Amino acid sequence: MVTRLFGIVITLLIAVTVQAGPNIEHWQTTNGGRVYFVDAPELAMVDITVVFDAGAARDGDLSGTALLTNAMLNEGAGNLNADQIAAAFEDVGAQFSNSSQRDMAILSMRTLTAESAFEPALQVFKKVLTKPDFPQASFERLKKQMLIGLQAKKQSPAAVASRAFYSNLFGDHPYAAMPAGDEQSVNQLSLASLKAFYKDYYVASNAIVVLVGAIESQQAKDIAQQLLSDLPTGEKPEPLPKVAQLANAKTVTIEHPSSQTHVLMGQPGISRRDSDYFALYVGNHILGGSGLVSQLSNEIREKRGLSYSVYSYFRPMHEKGPYQFGLQTRNDQAQEALKVMQETLQKFITNGPTEEELLAAKQNITGGFALRVDSNSKIADYLAMIGFYDLPLDYLETFKAKVNAVTVAQIKEAYSRRVQADKMITVLVGGKAE
Repeated sequence: MVTRLFGIVITLLIAVTVQAGPNIEHWQTTNGGRVYFVDAPELAMVDITVVFDAGAARDGDLSGTALLTNAMLNEGAGNLNADQIAAAFEDVGAQFSNSSQRDMAILSMRTLTAESAFEPALQVFKKVLTKPDFPQASFERLKKQMLIGLQAKKQSPAAVASRAFYSNLFGDHPYAAMPAGDEQSVNQLSLASLKAFYKDYYVASNAIVVLVGAIESQQAKDIAQQLLSDLPTGEKPEPLPKVAQLANAKTVTIEHPSSQTHVLMGQPGISRRDSDYFALYVGNHILGGSGLVSQLSNEIREKRGLSYSVYSYFRPMHEKGPYQFGLQTRNDQAQEALKVMQETLQKFITNGPTEEELLAAKQNITGGFALRVDSNSKIADYLAMIGFYDLPLDYLETFKAKVNAVTVAQIKEAYSRRVQADKMITVLVGGKAE
């Protein structure tokens, strides 16, 4: 009971802090790394995240490079093997994770601030970050796992649809390739290509360090400096090319032995710093981003029973990410469900939401915002996004006000200008209708 009450008190303290807006400190290390810090003294823990512009968009001709490079980092570093690295974190109660997305590569650690736990965890984290060994045996094992995973995804209509969607949506843009690569590219990967990728992109000037926890500002500065001290300054990569708008609609139909058809539809949407971000974000919440109470769900699920779920979302990235719609339905209902989805989108572009729908959306978004930042790790995720996409430091503080400032007229204007219902990539993957 005492533990439960303590947890509630801590959650409320963090929530109050977020309502007031966390005090974000920002500086650079001597070798060019950018640092974002929030003092969160409620718990004797610290979350540290290091983010690099080293995601799949930087793969070049060998898709899968970024993902496999990132996966190799904790397989051996500073003459410690993978088991020794895992044991070193576990022995002091620290948690480590790493991942790679289209835009970014991430390494994260959560540890207690007590010196007996923190110092050993930090030293191992630094080795993984700056001294990876790239062991041959691990490379062969992980590469084999990637190839097995690619084979398995061929059996998944959802995975087949996603691959076709990105390929047709982005064409020759770096966003077109899947982070996991394809069989041809993965087979060509070598330790030399991974080491070259690491050398080019895992450099201080391409790094963002995020610290959230019970440490003081000077401690945070010392930690960030220590973490990146063994990385070369290097250079930030060139900006990604702009994403071209679609000139025409295109439909891709892929037969797959399944009783359900997966339908994806979309076009290039918005970047993280897009001036229409909030109007489109709130508008989409009403159209298809709010689950069972969205317009799409009402038309497709409630009124017609064509699909258990239907969604739409913007995925903003460095450049314009997809504005994606999706559902799955019986093969014989696929065309009808697609038609209703298209008609609902066109109606929304023309009419926009009602005032009642907008009010409900604002209450839903702002009412749930505290839960998105109710822990240090979630705050760290937002700081990483703020740093990586160069968003204003008051992004969290002003988020609710910007949502509440959106009007019906702004949503209608933004949708009519930015979303072309007649220029969509549509992918259907499933069996033939009986």
